[in-house]
Amino acid sequence: MELIDGKKISGQIKEEIAREVEQIKKDGGKTPHLVAVLVGNDAASETYVSHKEKACNKVGMDSQVVRLEAGISEEELLKKVYELNNDEQVDGFIVQLPLPDHIDEQKVIEAIDPKKDVDGFHPINMGRMVIGLPAYLSATPAGIMELLKRYNIETEGKNCVVLGRSNIVGKPVANLMLQKAYPGNTTVTVCHSRTKNLESYTRQADILIVAMGKMEFVTADMVKDGAVIIDVGIHRIKSDKTKSGWKLKGDVKFDEVKEKASYITPVPGGVGPMTIVSLLRNTIAASQKRIYG
Repeated sequence: MELIDGKKISGQIKEEIAREVEQIKKDGGKTPHLVAVLVGNDAASETYVSHKEKACNKVGMDSQVVRLEAGISEEELLKKVYELNNDEQVDGFIVQLPLPDHIDEQKVIEAIDPKKDVDGFHPINMGRMVIGLPAYLSATPAGIMELLKRYNIETEGKNCVVLGRSNIVGKPVANLMLQKAYPGNTTVTVCHSRTKNLESYTRQADILIVAMGKMEFVTADMVKDGAVIIDVGIHRIKSDKTKSGWKLKGDVKFDEVKEKASYITPVPGGVGPMTIVSLLRNTIAASQKRIYG
């Protein structure tokens, strides 16, 4: 079993991005600028946005967080989105999800200019991805593909099972694994909460990508020997064995599944660190107009 070390790979990619940003500046180009819009004070979102800010600073990019009250109206949030769409100093921006219940997330996503949609959630970017056109890829699926590539994991002709059908992870990663490319060229099965006899599918998977949102859902008896396991889940539980008083676990029962896997991502330190570097890459692409010209 080999551990897929997302923390190490993301560190390497940050160094690559830093060199690229430095070259852009040397050539007289504008410093790539990423903005994150944060509505309310959700603890997980605060942490994630903070990590994005630190990552931008580390690679020499400009970053800004726009903090808005949880009670902001949908109309006012959309007004802020339109402002950012029209701000020439901003290359890319994200509206951190989830949003308060009174705001229609899809309406906000669709209001973002696809050229600045560095989260890759806009229907235009999703559609371009599905038919194989250049697009801003959703950060987590892009991070998964990069891990497979950096570890030279063979994908062509393999059976790939994706657990979960969200617009953020399940659907896009399934489409990417179908593409005529590397990583890709797999035979993909998408399973979800309504799938019957789920284990009959997971036991056939050469590559199992788990994004169910259920802690330690996948156990050793659901996995075939030698499978590649990608765990997207992240759950925070109380622990008296850590300084913080919390411990992170994934959707996979790591300690028992690792005994059967050929490769496996840990939680934390697997897929998570890759999402931020994917976002930074998209922002550079936006600043250089590589997707839409």
